[in-house]
Amino acid sequence: MEIKETDTLWIISIIGLLLLGNVTSAVAADGNSSNNTDFTDSVDCKSRAGSEAEIKNVIVLIPDGCSQSVETLARWYSGKPLELDNMVTGTVSTYSTDSIITDSSSAATAFAAGYKTTNGFVSVGPSNSSVLSTLEIPPEELQYRPLATVLEGSKLEGKATGLIATSRVTHATPAAFAAHVDNRDNETEIMKQMVYENIDVVFGGGSSYLTPVAEGGKRTDEENLTKVLLDRGYQYVDSRDKMMNLSTGRAWGLFASSHMMPDIDRSLLAPEQPSLSEMTGKSIELLSQDKNGFFLMVEGSQVDWADHANDPNYAVTDFLAFDEAVKVAVDFAKKDGHTLVLVFPDHNTGGMTIGSNSDSNYTSTTVEDVIAPLKGMKLSSAGVAAKMGTDLSSENIKKQLKTWWDIDATDDDVAEILELHTNGENLSLDYAISEVISRNHTVIGWTTHGHSGDDVPLWAYGPDYPTGHIDNTEIAGYIAKELGFDLNKTNSHLFIEVGEVFSTDNGDGQLDKNEYLLNVTDSSNPVLEIGDAELPVSTNILIKNGVAHELEGIVVYAPATGKVYIPVGALSLVNGTKINGIQRAAAA
Repeated sequence: MEIKETDTLWIISIIGLLLLGNVTSAVAADGNSSNNTDFTDSVDCKSRAGSEAEIKNVIVLIPDGCSQSVETLARWYSGKPLELDNMVTGTVSTYSTDSIITDSSSAATAFAAGYKTTNGFVSVGPSNSSVLSTLEIPPEELQYRPLATVLEGSKLEGKATGLIATSRVTHATPAAFAAHVDNRDNETEIMKQMVYENIDVVFGGGSSYLTPVAEGGKRTDEENLTKVLLDRGYQYVDSRDKMMNLSTGRAWGLFASSHMMPDIDRSLLAPEQPSLSEMTGKSIELLSQDKNGFFLMVEGSQVDWADHANDPNYAVTDFLAFDEAVKVAVDFAKKDGHTLVLVFPDHNTGGMTIGSNSDSNYTSTTVEDVIAPLKGMKLSSAGVAAKMGTDLSSENIKKQLKTWWDIDATDDDVAEILELHTNGENLSLDYAISEVISRNHTVIGWTTHGHSGDDVPLWAYGPDYPTGHIDNTEIAGYIAKELGFDLNKTNSHLFIEVGEVFSTDNGDGQLDKNEYLLNVTDSSNPVLEIGDAELPVSTNILIKNGVAHELEGIVVYAPATGKVYIPVGALSLVNGTKINGIQRAAAA
């Protein structure tokens, strides 16, 4: 039986009500044992500051894996106040569904989509297999369900959108704003979803995930996504100079096949790459041309990696590069008057302290004791390890440490480095170098090479910014409210579970107009078939009668549950009804 337009509208209205109930059930406010949070109510209970000007643009900046100690050290190192020093407004809790200590993907899901989720998940609902004792078990319907993000909501509002990272753009934090997978390492799928999300500006690393293996890339689905971008009218650039020459329009700029260089290594090892502040400035220049406003996320990705490595100079220099990007954003916000700038780490990494076991006489610690060892460092620990290469003789290790870090390493230092790298903990060479040199030649202490579960700072500038202590899930609802949309309604608009609307294939050899089938003949390119319509998974394309139509969102397949989710607009195209009527009904 064919679904009529009036029937379709009725179904969508019912689904919307059901989803609004289901979707709100997994957000956990800090200190609550319940997972039920209404986005609008949660943000109203927070103190706010700043002017009451209408917010048209939101810029989110994230120094990944950062703590207050990094900011403090950066201030001592630079010898002057930081841009962020005038912006401290509160703190943010960071735990995930299954752990006090979050990873970047679950943390980013919280502030991009407003949900606690499982570590390793990217903007999909949590698994029920492991949940903190202080949280309620999330409802079955939420497991692995794609969760709408503030970037997707902004796009539906007609705003321009942008993502910037110094990592691969498919890495956990940027991925959570534009993709929906249950494994953060599935970066080929993440890249495909990002390309088909129609983001206006994307700058960072990771070009190898655009091209097939046969062309030197990482893709096993044989799709050349660079060609897709060009066919869609994007400008594609791969160097600083080309990026700086952009003046208008939509653009992708990927400046490394994998991650971009640490800021301290960039001038020496990759001078063709732009700085984070340059990428931020160019993105704002392009996005601000949209009369409806914009949403932009900027990640200083590598503060985290520096802290993982226990490399204080790498951490400080990348944080200072991040602070310069913050200044670019704030300078724009000051002139514009309708831009909210929100800055916060996703979690702490490394547990840096200014003071260590080697600093036993702390009452006489000087500024020089803190910064002098760092000032002689000209490369990151990864850069020094690369200079050492395979020659791990005592002579070469000492030579490279003296040349690039101005450290007079001792025989004991070399023995400790080799013990950690080859005989003991099997640490990577850069981790072993920085751990030993931090311990023996600086007053900077570390508690771990991993993440920690403490709260992180909240910095803000602009109209109506939040203050006090908030949970990371509250940030998404706050952004959505300020930009004029409701994430619950965005969820019900972008992600209709196909089985709620259509019947599964009855196996008679053909699909009726109200039947669907997930065709996995090509496992790398599954296709949802509904009647005579085809919807390739992880794209925003619906093909019917040989004509390709662009949808407002992407088709998402959740392998763990076997469910497929499609935007509301796909229903009207499948059944030949008017798309505008469908959209109005869904938003009502």
